[in-house]
Amino acid sequence: MTRIKRGVAAHKRRKNLLKRAKGFDNRRSTNFPLAREALLHADTYAYRDRRNKKRDFRALWLIRTNAALRENGTTWSKFAGLMKKNNIQINRKMLAELAVKHPDEFDTMVKGLVKTN
Repeated sequence: MTRIKRGVAAHKRRKNLLKRAKGFDNRRSTNFPLAREALLHADTYAYRDRRNKKRDFRALWLIRTNAALRENGTTWSKFAGLMKKNNIQINRKMLAELAVKHPDEFDTMVKGLVKTN
């Protein structure tokens, strides 16, 4: 039976793992055992934060929209109620985009909605 040497595969595996750890601090980027542990943590944080990103952005959109609404003399709570009452369906992201990038149109929309009710 022939002898199987596994050095090439092991070297490739370690090299690829160290490539993923590039940019980490100190020995965590050059030492295989430390890099492997650092990547386990990094992957856990990445998985968790892909979910947290969604809630963070939703909160940001509400903050931006509420700030613009307060400049017009109303609050997000009242505005959301008026939108529901008038059957206007626009998502929070688009409202925040309007408030930040097109404040004049946003003000017009808010004033029109508040006046009709």
